[in-house]
Amino acid sequence: MLNTAAYLKRKGHPLSVVPVDGEGLVSAEALQKTLRPDTAVVSVITANNEIGTIQPIAELARTVKAFDPKILFHTDAVQAAGHIPLEQTPDIDMLSLSAHKFGGPKGIGAMVIRNGVKLPPLLHGGGHERGRRSSTENVSGAVGLAAALSHMTENQERFMKKTAALRDRLIGGVLSSVPYSKLTGHPERRLPGTASFIFAAVEGESLVLQLDTLGVAGSSGSACASASLDPSHVLLAIGLPHEAAHGSLRLTISHDNTEKDIDFVVQAVKTAVERCRSMSPLWDTAADRPAESFYPFWE
Repeated sequence: MLNTAAYLKRKGHPLSVVPVDGEGLVSAEALQKTLRPDTAVVSVITANNEIGTIQPIAELARTVKAFDPKILFHTDAVQAAGHIPLEQTPDIDMLSLSAHKFGGPKGIGAMVIRNGVKLPPLLHGGGHERGRRSSTENVSGAVGLAAALSHMTENQERFMKKTAALRDRLIGGVLSSVPYSKLTGHPERRLPGTASFIFAAVEGESLVLQLDTLGVAGSSGSACASASLDPSHVLLAIGLPHEAAHGSLRLTISHDNTEKDIDFVVQAVKTAVERCRSMSPLWDTAADRPAESFYPFWE
């Protein structure tokens, strides 16, 4: 969405970005202040893919429609669909999702469009998908998406309860066993399977490589492997300084994991962080320094 918005901006369309708070939440007040008489579309992610924060989508959509009913409201529910109940409101005009995020096949997604919303064709040609996207339809992918989504929604309450308990075990284990560690994102309004941390005096990409040697797959918010050395825009948006955002780690789990898996990961994170810090000049005198000496925000 950000890249699409940036493209439109380069084409001359004005772009406004709504700020978030330190836990990644968009408030109705902040959105209200950002809306303009010429606002055409508002897009807010349902649940953040890095820190897991879940937005009050229904409230935000109502805020937009109260300002101007003609503004289209879209939400990217790719991370949320199948994992949490999606808020139902007629104020949402468009909702997008992707099958591979809830166990379906890769390469197929869906856009839920409210009746009455008219969109120009994405691809021109034979008029497939009711004229919205011409091309041979991926029938097997669509069937797989529907089957996977049905399975997840039918078992959603049970899966959510188990996954959230495992997530809390993971968060508690990491924070209690790794000094100078901090959870990012909202502590309660978060996806059941997402845990995101930052670690003082640790570089995220190095941490991910260390975890890989220990048999754990994780990801970092930093972009050191790309052409840019900037850390994640999400972590910067919630107010983290660059040096803190570079020490990030995201771990995601599912209802298929076990408590034994979680305990293994906690120990692996502890070991990996210790390895990274043993090579960090910033960690040499950590035992004699208060937490605030790393970053001003550290509690």
